[in-house]
Amino acid sequence: MGDWPFLTLTTFLPLVGAAAIMAMRGDEEAVARNARNMALWTSLATFAISLFVWFLFDRSSADFQFVEKHDWFPEYNIAYHMGVDGISMMFVLLSTLLVPICILASWRSITSRVKEYMIAFLVLETMMVGMFCALDYVLFYVFFEGVLIPMFIIIGVWGSGTRRIYAAFKFFLFTLLGSVLMLLALIAMYLEAGTTDIPTLLATDFAPAMQTWLWLALFASFAVKVPMWPVHTWLPDAHVEAPTAGSVILAGVLLKMGGYGFLRFSIPMLPEATADFTPLVFALSVIAIIYTSLVALAQQDMKKLIAYSSVAHMGFVTMGMFTLTTQGIQGSIFQMLSHGIVSAALFLCVGVVYDRLHTREIARYGGLWNNMPRYAIVFMIFMLGSVGLPGTSGFVGEFLSLVGAFQVSTWVATLATIGIILGAAYMLYLYRAVIFGRLEKEDLKRLKDLSPREVAVFAPLVALVFWMGIYPMSFIGVMEASVDRLMAGYEMPVIEDTPPLEVPPLEAPPLETPPLETPAETGDASPTRSPGESAALEREGLGR
Repeated sequence: MGDWPFLTLTTFLPLVGAAAIMAMRGDEEAVARNARNMALWTSLATFAISLFVWFLFDRSSADFQFVEKHDWFPEYNIAYHMGVDGISMMFVLLSTLLVPICILASWRSITSRVKEYMIAFLVLETMMVGMFCALDYVLFYVFFEGVLIPMFIIIGVWGSGTRRIYAAFKFFLFTLLGSVLMLLALIAMYLEAGTTDIPTLLATDFAPAMQTWLWLALFASFAVKVPMWPVHTWLPDAHVEAPTAGSVILAGVLLKMGGYGFLRFSIPMLPEATADFTPLVFALSVIAIIYTSLVALAQQDMKKLIAYSSVAHMGFVTMGMFTLTTQGIQGSIFQMLSHGIVSAALFLCVGVVYDRLHTREIARYGGLWNNMPRYAIVFMIFMLGSVGLPGTSGFVGEFLSLVGAFQVSTWVATLATIGIILGAAYMLYLYRAVIFGRLEKEDLKRLKDLSPREVAVFAPLVALVFWMGIYPMSFIGVMEASVDRLMAGYEMPVIEDTPPLEVPPLEAPPLETPPLETPAETGDASPTRSPGESAALEREGLGR
């Protein structure tokens, strides 16, 4: 089955579903119902294929697998080149998992232009999966930029706030500006290496001066996507104005595009520049962890609080990967996966009560434990996962990132731990204000607990939080070989297959020592020499 184009099928199957929805005709209610069903089953089929790819994936190999390569622009040495390694495989799975969850979460909340909404999400899935599978820089750039279009439409058209158009344009302009600089880096690398093939670029040795400019250009693009402080301001606005499913994809996948870009381009291709700019990344990461955690403490909007917490958690990601240690990089990847699950689930928790009460103001809630116990338990699980409680997925990623940071700088690791304390403060504040207390407001008393559809949405996410926390090696084992290969560029090369240098043994010349004569033979009446005097005389003879 090695000849099957599994990655192409996983990438472009959502487009087939989008085309089928686009062709639907009839009355509005029937089209909306059919569009929901088509989008859900298409995304579930895509997820099933990605699971099959994961099952066939060789965890012991660091090479790209399921590789597909076809000429695209042969005169420019640009190809349609797809493949996955242990790093990208995990993000493909994350993307294909969250899309059906988003469609199921939007089943009742999206009532206008349902057909167009489902098309936008399926197109978005193609762009996300294609970006993680692309092994050609031009192909990567097409998918990387293509994500902007459906997300811009989702925020601007189906956003729930009054400033959704402003938030959509801010998101688009911030990310587009950074991507223009990445395009310049792409052109420079192509002119230097003569190809846009990513495996070839990984083996290209760029000059140190060129590495500096390439690193800065790529950093401008990926830092906006993460987002790092101070280019993070587009994220809270986008989260607040986006529909619930839009916030889930923003937090779950789109923020990981920047981290993945660092792992695929900046760190392996530009090692000298990466080492030079590591202090800058550490400084920005620590500021993001502490500053945005303090800002989250001051929020009165649930979505905005979780949005700022996302910036803080992604600070652990950038800190971990730029430690350039095995534990730090593994921790950063694990943290991205954990954040993609936990933060997405927290936005879904906000969406549950927003759909019922149509407000995200924290002060409007309180006492929901009394009439929504299932919701309170689910919310508590994801809150503790965000805090990093041992046994949940959040603990493993933060722990490994801090272990890597301690190996490099005790101060960086110490300051980062302040963010863990602040994270516990704002998440416990949010949970206490919403769940505990007296149930006094009449509109809150009428709220119903989680429906079977909502339970189906949360169930796989709850299972993943505990699975990743209790048995993390099932995920670390997939990425381990690829991380080791990534780290090989920062270690002293080992020269193999070289015969050892044979040095002949040194042989001392034989000592010709005359036999000692006794006093009786020589007629000397002096006493016999002591062992020390004999050894001294022997050394004196050797010196002569």
